[in-house]
Amino acid sequence: MSGNQRPKDSAEGSSRSGSDHYQPQPAPLSRYESQKRRDWNTFGQYLKNQRPPVSLSQSNCNHVLDFLRYLDQFGKTKVHLHGCVFFGQPNPPAPCTCPLRQAWGSLDALIGRLRAAYEEHGGSAETNPFGNGAIRVYLREVKECQAKARGIPYKKKTKKKTQIRARNEANPPMQSA
Repeated sequence: MSGNQRPKDSAEGSSRSGSDHYQPQPAPLSRYESQKRRDWNTFGQYLKNQRPPVSLSQSNCNHVLDFLRYLDQFGKTKVHLHGCVFFGQPNPPAPCTCPLRQAWGSLDALIGRLRAAYEEHGGSAETNPFGNGAIRVYLREVKECQAKARGIPYKKKTKKKTQIRARNEANPPMQSA
């Protein structure tokens, strides 16, 4: 037997695959990577279903906005309309006929994953339709609309600085004599 051949182990049998070479399995994808791949494939399928079909390289922010609106039909978040008696109530006491929409946070996360996937698939950051200003404006409008409809005020993050300043004024640091 030559030096580069190994003896067959008695445990090896005919059930072995046709290849004698070990092929490592790729590491399983993280939850984020799986979602990103699924989102990317879903957007690609959405574009293919357009009439006429649109290639990923030809997609723009208008296609992205249309995709986000299309996804609303699968949403699970009740967004009360201005005429609804429950408009502005975070926990309405009874059901109503207002539409279900995608939650703002879900759309925001989706756009983040699609922005990353676009660049991973060879697109440049400058031409990324998911990073377009129109998308940010749309997401801000959705966030504000949903907050008003559910009576949830979104506060600016600067509030923490104000609270710290107020706390420091109420309890000034002790000075040594």
